[in-house]
Amino acid sequence: MPVQITRAGRADAERVAQLAALTFPLACPPDSPASDVAAFIAANLTSARFTEYIADAERVVLLADDGSGLSGYAMLVFGEPYDPQVAAQLARRPTAELSKIYVAPEHHGAGVAAALMAAAVAQAAERGAASVWLGTNQENLRAQRFYEKSGFARVGVKRFHLGDRWEDDFVFERALGAEQ
Repeated sequence: MPVQITRAGRADAERVAQLAALTFPLACPPDSPASDVAAFIAANLTSARFTEYIADAERVVLLADDGSGLSGYAMLVFGEPYDPQVAAQLARRPTAELSKIYVAPEHHGAGVAAALMAAAVAQAAERGAASVWLGTNQENLRAQRFYEKSGFARVGVKRFHLGDRWEDDFVFERALGAEQ
């Protein structure tokens, strides 16, 4: 069955939070303290937080179902980047941040991420974004290869706070529309 992408509704918050708790650690550097990862999940990836994200008019949460249930999710955040360092590195406005794009491990390599990415890019273009940007940990080579394959180019760096330490991320940007 082909991957179906839908927009999340409030009733989806709990199952997205469960998937987020499963997948977020996969993107963290291997030496990240488990307590820091757990604290991030507890603060940012709960059912209550996803209820807020889904209700926020400046966010779009997308769900992927490959016929076996929820297999991945993505979240776009519209508006000027909150981090001035990121804002200075991006070439195009208006922009949308691809804040999250995660796939359950048992679905890696099955086209779920590509379907989510295509849907996220389409959503950003529909909302008038000239580009999509994202940050990914510098140690996450698998993600970097996927983003480059998806048309993103590395344009800079940023910091990501996880627990008591700062992680180094690369910033990627993809032009939309006529500049693609």
